[in-house]
Order: sequence, then C-alpha cells, then structure tokens
Amino acid sequence: MTVAIVLAAGAPAAGLPTGTGVPLADRLAGQLRGAGADRVHTVTDLAELAALVDTVTGPVLVTGADLVAHTAVLRHLATSPVGPTVALVLTDPPAAGRTVVREERGQVVDAGPELPDATGVFGGALRVGADDLPALAAAARSAAVAPASGAAVDRLFAAFTDLGTLTFAHRVRLLVAHRVTDPAGLAAAEAALAGVDEDRAELRLSVKERDDFFTTYFVSTWSPYVTRACARLGLTPTGVTMVSVLFAVVAAVLFGVGGRAALVAGGILLYLGFVLDCVDGQLARYTRHFSAWGGWLDTMADRAKEYLVYAGLGYGATHAGFRYGWALAIAAMTLQTVRHMTDAWYGVLHDEAARRPRPATPAAGGIGGKLNAASTRVQADTGSVSYWLKRTVVFPIGERWALIAVTAALFGPLVSLVSVLVWGVLAFGYTGALRTLRARWMWVPVLDTVDATLYRDDGPVAARLPVVRPMGPLTLAVFGALGPAVLLVVGLLRVAGDGDPGGLRWWLPVALLVLLLAGLGAGAAHNGPLDWLVPAALRAGEYLFAAVVGVVGGVPAWLVFGYVFVLTVHHYDLTARLEKRQAAPPLHRWTLGWEGRSVLLAVAAIAGFASPAMATLGAYLLVGFVASVVLAWVVLPARAGRTAAVPVRGGSPG
Repeated sequence: MTVAIVLAAGAPAAGLPTGTGVPLADRLAGQLRGAGADRVHTVTDLAELAALVDTVTGPVLVTGADLVAHTAVLRHLATSPVGPTVALVLTDPPAAGRTVVREERGQVVDAGPELPDATGVFGGALRVGADDLPALAAAARSAAVAPASGAAVDRLFAAFTDLGTLTFAHRVRLLVAHRVTDPAGLAAAEAALAGVDEDRAELRLSVKERDDFFTTYFVSTWSPYVTRACARLGLTPTGVTMVSVLFAVVAAVLFGVGGRAALVAGGILLYLGFVLDCVDGQLARYTRHFSAWGGWLDTMADRAKEYLVYAGLGYGATHAGFRYGWALAIAAMTLQTVRHMTDAWYGVLHDEAARRPRPATPAAGGIGGKLNAASTRVQADTGSVSYWLKRTVVFPIGERWALIAVTAALFGPLVSLVSVLVWGVLAFGYTGALRTLRARWMWVPVLDTVDATLYRDDGPVAARLPVVRPMGPLTLAVFGALGPAVLLVVGLLRVAGDGDPGGLRWWLPVALLVLLLAGLGAGAAHNGPLDWLVPAALRAGEYLFAAVVGVVGGVPAWLVFGYVFVLTVHHYDLTARLEKRQAAPPLHRWTLGWEGRSVLLAVAAIAGFASPAMATLGAYLLVGFVASVVLAWVVLPARAGRTAAVPVRGGSPG
C-alpha cells in the first residue's frame, strides 16, 4: 500500500489557486490518487509528517504543495524501478530556499541549500521505500527543530540526505514539472503542462534515454509503435519476453539447419527477436508494470537466448564441415559470460564509489582520475562521434545481435562465431585495461560489502581449505585458472595433430590442484582495488576446467556446451539477484560450489566415465535451478502472502 503525503508547511505556493480555483495542495492530492496512491494525507508541519510516517509500513510518497506537474511525473516517481527511495530532480534554476543536489551515476550523493558542483535542483517530491521510513521520520523531526530556511520539503530532503540514505535521482524528460512561488510562475507552469500530449510523451519515454548505436537508430525509431500495439492488445512484458525467446530459438534452429534461405530467415528472426527484447522493457515503462520477477526473467532470458543462438551457430558450423564449430561456440559463451561478470561487478564498484569518499592510497595515481574525467566528458557529449565510438567499441548486446544476424545471413555460422570472438576479445581487452586503471584510482572493496562466499560460488571444499593471505584472492583465482588453460591448449593441440588427448588424463589432477589454489583465498578479505574481478576469474577457471575434462575425457562437444550453458545460467542467476537486490537462491548450498563440481568431474574423467558424469551433473544443476526458481518466485512468496493475511490481535485496519 502506497501512502502519499502533501507537505503544505512552508510552501509559498500552498495557497495559490490553479486556473480552476482549486488550491495546489488539493490538486496535488487528486493527482497522487491518480498516480496510484492508496491513501493521501495533507499535513501542515514536519512534526505531523513524522508522526504519520511512524504509523505506515511504506512506501511513502512525499510532495511539497508548490509542485506543478503532470500526473504521469508523479506516477513515474511512485513506480520507479531504480531503487526503493527515489527523489525528483529538476533542471530549474536554483531559487532562494531551494535544495540543490549532486548526483553520480543516478544517485544523489549530496544535497543542501548551496553546493558548488550541483547537478540539479530537488523537485519537491520524494518516494521513500519501507526500509528507509525510520530515516524519513528522523529527518522530519530533525528538520522540524532546525532553524527554518526555505520550504519544509527542502529542509526535509536535506536532512534525509545527511543521514546517508541511498537515494536515486528521477529526472523529468518530455513531461513538465516545476515548483512555483507566485501567480506568474503558476501560469507559466500550467501553460507548459497544457502544451504537452501526456500519453505521447509517456510512449516516447518508454524508450531508454541512452542506448547503444544499433538500438537507437535501427530499433527504437519504430519499436514504440509495437509497444503501443502490445499495450492495446493487453500483452504483458513477460509475455513479450517469451515471444522474443521463441524468435531466438527458431533463429538458432535455422542457423543450425544451414542453407542460404534458412540463414537469411534466421538473421531476420534474430533481429525481430531483438526488437521484441527492447519492446518488453518499453512496455513495462509505458504501462508501469514493474516487478522483481520481470526484471530477473528479462536478464536471464537475454543471456539464454544469446547462448542458444551460439549453440545453433556451433551446430551449423560443425554440420557444414568445420571440425571445431562447437569449440568456437563454447569459447564465445565463456568469453561473453566472463565479460558480463566483470561488467556486473564494475557497475557495483562504480555505484559504491559514488557513495563514499575515495581514500588516499599510494596506488591512486593520476591516470585513473584522468581517465574517469575523460569518460565523464565523453558520456556527457551525447550524439558525438566519440560518444558513439565509446558505446559501440564495448560490443553491447545490440551490436552483438546485429553482427550475428548479418554475418550469419551473408557468410554463414563459422564467420559469425569468429566475428563474435574477435570483436569480443578486443572489447574485453579495451574495457579491462581502462577499468583496471580506473578501479585502482577509485579503490573500493565492493566484495567486502556483500557475501563474498555466495558470489564467489564457493562450496564445501573451499570452506575447508586454509587461507593464504599474502597472495590475495585475485592472484590466487587468476593463477588457478592458468592450470586448466594450459592443459586445454595442450589437449587441443593434440586433437589438431590427430593425437589422442586421452593420454593427458593423468595430468587432470595437476590441473585440478592448480585450480583449487583459487580456493585458498576464499576466507581472505577481498579489499584490494581489483578484487571485484575475482568472480569473473573463478568463472573462467571452472569453465576452462570443464572444457579440459571434455577434451581429455572424450566428451562430445555438444555435451560440454550444454554443461557450461547450465553453469552460466546458475551464475547469471547470482548476478541478476545482485543487480535486482534479491536474496540468494533458496537451493544455492546444494550446487556444490565451483570447486566441488570440478572435483567430481576430475574424478569421473580419471575413472573413464566423463560423459555420463558431466551429463548427470549438468542435469542435477538444471533441476536444482528450476526448483530454486519455483521456490523463490512461487512457493515462498505464496507462503509469505498467507502469513501476511493472518490477522494480528489488536491491529487496526489500514
């Protein structure tokens, strides 16, 4: 239940009538109901607001009575999916008594009456999540007894920010929102409101403000029309996601079948599937139908679709006579997963760095700071050549799908896989080098802020290994991945020379022992400037070892691909939950950990039954993943709902 509060205290425009003679506070109350608020209260002072907040369980939407805005602005703020607590931020010129804000990566990191590096002005509206309600009440009480300076809602927000609460910024585009102080300002604001088609603006707002080059110019130019049609048909974002998965699956089958007609048809379907992949997010933003389930499903579906396409290309290349088609598909999937792991953790690193002062360290040199400043300048210069080059060179999903569709249709699966690998390696080298320098400059130990054991995916074996602190967890993880990598290269060279890689079976224990060195850092502090790379290094080590077992143990390449695919699903589940702020998978402790799974495969390969062991372990992990999904998204929420529905003795009705 969302409770909205109009704070009329200290607002110069609180008593100003609108063109219909209704005071702004009363009109705002009506708009808040239209924005989805279940209850709306108007309070006259901060102490009253604090007392009211103490009685609700959230979320709470607080607005000043001087705000003139489209109802859609309030609805977007109330339903914003970026975080539980979100503040409206405007670009209006700062006025006396107004609170200005400073943002970094969409987070409000400072607020007050004067900031030398302000990036915007507080818009007089704030959505506060349930967990942050105590901070809101405390801020209201603090601001109530402080010397009055400016509108009460501004003093409230400044005090709220001073408590260090994580608050995201909600910017207004295409729609109108202004804070007014006099009849002239009110008239200008209402004229601006009348000049905007609210529904058309909302449809345009469903498209991301900043996207990649291919998506911006070859998808978003017409996808809003599909979005509107889906909304009129009553389709849900999840339904559109499922259709996009179907398109990708059919495209993968056509790539595997081969033949010019099938390859061209596959490329077209892949493009249309990507359009629908954009439409599901646009539909969610247009209809304001957001959910944790939908966000998680969208992330998981994106990766599953891409890797199924790799499977189709691998089969197609092999079917066309290329001996290593499946090997290229496995390499592409491994590379892309490791890249995504670095992307996810670098994002966490950057967000954490925005919330804390950077400590002075010997490693914090000037190169990282200069790179950070240069990156900020390029990102601000939207539409420039340097801006688009920066967004394209990192090989985002739109460019990947476009490259696959075009190269597969024109040249075939082999060229498509090679193209993905070459561009992917170059992009990985570019982003890895620059991010390493910037991360050393920021020096934020993000893995020490979360459950490192969970995101390392450690199992019972790693938990029992001794801790080697001097080397550091990243050094151990990278060194551990080298053992499987070396043995894999030797095995592939034997295969290329028509030798028998099975003779390397007794080298598997050596590669396993080298891999297990990564477990010696499990209990160490992950507080180095580059320790955010540890999960990616562990993923690389495990996938490489699975490939080694496949080569040495004579496992069919398609089965190795399937096993690694299941591993990627498991690991993407962890990162998707991290990004969506969800709890750990319910059955995670039954997945055995990266080291436990590797030990089982090694023992099976040495014993001579690598193929059935890999198939059995992969099936076990897949069944566990499905069961975990059902538990997390169906069973446990249903139980929580039944528990919440039990009446509490002495409770008052909502």
